[in-house]
Amino acid sequence: MQLHISPSMRSITISSSNEFIDLMKIKVAARHISYRTLFHTILILAFLLPFVFILTAVVTLEGVNKCSSIGRRLGPRLLGRIDDSEQRLVRDFYKILNEVSTQEIPDGLKLPDSFSQLVSDMKNNHYDAKTFSLVLRAMIEKFERDIRESKFAELMNKHFAASSVPKGIHCLSLRLTDEYSSNAHARRQLPSPEFLPLLSDNAYHHFVLATDNILAASVVVSSAVQSSSKPEKIVFHVITDKKTYAGMHSWFALNSVAPAIVEVKSVHQFDWLTRENVPVLEAVESHNGIRNYYHGNHIAGANLSETTPRTFASKLQSRSPKYISLLNHLRIYLPELFPNLDKVVFLDDDIVIQRDLSPLWDIDLNGKVNGAVETCRGEDQWVMSKRLRNYFNFSHPLIAKHLDPEECAWAYGMNIFDLRTWRKTNIRETYHSWLKENLKSNLTMWKLGTLPPALIAFKGHVQAIDSSWHMLGLGYQSKTNLENVKKAAVIHYNGQSKPWLEIGFEHLRPFWTKYVNYTNDFIKNCHILE
Repeated sequence: MQLHISPSMRSITISSSNEFIDLMKIKVAARHISYRTLFHTILILAFLLPFVFILTAVVTLEGVNKCSSIGRRLGPRLLGRIDDSEQRLVRDFYKILNEVSTQEIPDGLKLPDSFSQLVSDMKNNHYDAKTFSLVLRAMIEKFERDIRESKFAELMNKHFAASSVPKGIHCLSLRLTDEYSSNAHARRQLPSPEFLPLLSDNAYHHFVLATDNILAASVVVSSAVQSSSKPEKIVFHVITDKKTYAGMHSWFALNSVAPAIVEVKSVHQFDWLTRENVPVLEAVESHNGIRNYYHGNHIAGANLSETTPRTFASKLQSRSPKYISLLNHLRIYLPELFPNLDKVVFLDDDIVIQRDLSPLWDIDLNGKVNGAVETCRGEDQWVMSKRLRNYFNFSHPLIAKHLDPEECAWAYGMNIFDLRTWRKTNIRETYHSWLKENLKSNLTMWKLGTLPPALIAFKGHVQAIDSSWHMLGLGYQSKTNLENVKKAAVIHYNGQSKPWLEIGFEHLRPFWTKYVNYTNDFIKNCHILE
């Protein structure tokens, strides 16, 4: 490093020894410099010179591609690197971990319950690296097993909760049944005699609802009437089973939805529903293997070690007892149950109607029977990305021969049926035929309920309608987009988390409970969803 002072004292230059780099140049004005100013300048330079020297040395050494001893020691640490000794330690530890990963864990190995206990045991027992790694592996595997078992237990508990009848809903059914026997007004004819001709009048909008859940039925009917621009044109045909009939009749007799019309009938009141006309359903309900499958031990025979929680959840869903209920199969007999009607909308009991549905009767089905929302147009894996491969076992030769695994599926829950066109087809016979084949194969062709045989029977008879008419998945997905829910004409709580159950999703429940009449004495006395 060199210091140059010009003869005129007008500039001072500090440069490196090779004179190629000027490190600092100070220009002084042409005027006279006082001794005090010169003294201060020299003082500042004396302070700066050590740092300039270090900088010069670094620049010079970098020019010849050499690193200082300070750089060699500090550089790797500043850059997150480790030195050779630390690298050897890491390599040795990786080697031990690899050895332990293939080693058998001793049966009597006592495992700590927490990380702090593991550290304490290390100190007290002077674990070497191999022992520590073995204990750590055993702990992780144990925690993984515990988490897995807890997940399966959670799924089983949720399945039982979804299959059970809540105390409040059971109470409601019992109280209304008692009211039917003691209150003449609860037994009044539905509808009144003057409205009976309207039950087969095709100028009206006919809805069919098959359910044994009185509270759910009340929500479906109330939401339809309140959302309609022409409620006086609505006729509801509510079908229930024998044990629920008295309570269901009481509810609608005591809670009018005028100007809409409601008819309540039990399955035993339909002359057409005889054993001769529904032999397959009789076989389904009486077959011991089938009853054991739906009502038996859902864990027995299941290899949980080779099953993912999601697969297990799907299997539990497919084993819901509702799938062998006549009410669930009833929709396949609509042309025979309502011989005078041309067109109906069939509704599930876990839906809410938020928009006027009268335009459904104006949709051109292009000669098809079933107007339905397709379920292969979305991205979510639970509901709107379903194709036939999701419902059928394509390793079965009959399935592989007759079906395309990539064909789009469609949804039950809200369907517009052209009954006149339906009566010209063999849909019911095809449905029965495939049910028989599945029974013969010991349920190896499909597992899940009534939709798979319908997907076959209605093949070529389905007209896709806009997805805004029917939004699905509110019983599956807690992350459902609320804005999409608000826009949908019909929202469907398909899945286990029904809104009347405690396991229902709290942020999605209000769309359903807004149609529950909490001022009703029966609702209050049974403490429904308090």
